[in-house]
Amino acid sequence: MSEARPTSVTVYSAADGTPDALAGETVAVLGYGNLGRTAALNLRDSGLKVLIGNREDDYAVRARAEGFEVRSLAQAASADIVYVLLPDEVIPDAFSKDVAPALRPGAALAFASGYSLAYGLIRPPDTVDVLLVAPRMGGAHARARYLAGEGFWACVSVEADRSGRAKHRMLGLAQALGILRAGAVEMRAVDEAALDLFVEQTVGPLLGSAIMAAFEVGREAGLPPEVLVMEMYMSGEMETVFRGFREIGFLRAAEEHGPTAMFGGLLRTLELDREAIATRFRAVLDDIRSGAFARRFQDEAQSGYPVLDMARAMIHGPSPITEAEVHLRGIEAAARGEKPPAEGV
Repeated sequence: MSEARPTSVTVYSAADGTPDALAGETVAVLGYGNLGRTAALNLRDSGLKVLIGNREDDYAVRARAEGFEVRSLAQAASADIVYVLLPDEVIPDAFSKDVAPALRPGAALAFASGYSLAYGLIRPPDTVDVLLVAPRMGGAHARARYLAGEGFWACVSVEADRSGRAKHRMLGLAQALGILRAGAVEMRAVDEAALDLFVEQTVGPLLGSAIMAAFEVGREAGLPPEVLVMEMYMSGEMETVFRGFREIGFLRAAEEHGPTAMFGGLLRTLELDREAIATRFRAVLDDIRSGAFARRFQDEAQSGYPVLDMARAMIHGPSPITEAEVHLRGIEAAARGEKPPAEGV
């Protein structure tokens, strides 16, 4: 096992921003989905001129209703700054057909994810700045934080500086989005993509599998399904645990729990085969860094998403854990004197 390398992290804050960094430049936000909408609204509220690049669909209708000029991807890509917020797997085809031919020399091309750059799925022209401004928070929460005067974290980098102003533009974009109110961590696109996919494919599946396994074992032992989902996440206690990680620290937050929880948690943690977990996680990271996962995901998209379709069918199909959630929500609504929510809400 290789030794961990010492690292130094550069973090940009509000003091690094310049109010007029993007003065006189138009920002085209490509994609008006969850994060694209938040980006467009935050940028506009920060005083920038913003237009939307989107195909004619419900997202385009919503963008117009919210006061934005909407153009095709090709038309929008001729703006001064082009901020790409399309789905990762969609970007390669859209970039080669619509975006790249329309880019003007001296423009800036920014990405909200390092995925396409990291795995060589696109090749930006050598006449434009290439930037990474990748928020670490979903659109709705990022918007709420912006409106509250708070910030949210992001990973940023200058992948190519052709104008001599690339860093200035990157920080200007981060500032207008509201990122610099919290912090922007400098990280290359190849590392940002690995970080994003690594956590999604290790911590997420492990936590999800633990919840499903505990639900099944507890149910088999006669514990009520409604009480199991309440205890694990529907009571909101799990949210306070993660808030403790953020505000107090991952290890020190343990003192927020009683002695019984601390003793039991430590005892069972020591019983886990952590090396087996770490070995599996290393294999996942190697698969990601090699580009193998990206190739499989692009194949999935080109095949019409057969695996994702199966996953969605399972997600929306009947299951004991979903039934327990619906029942518990009904009990909560009745206790408040309200009508039970519709299933799946």
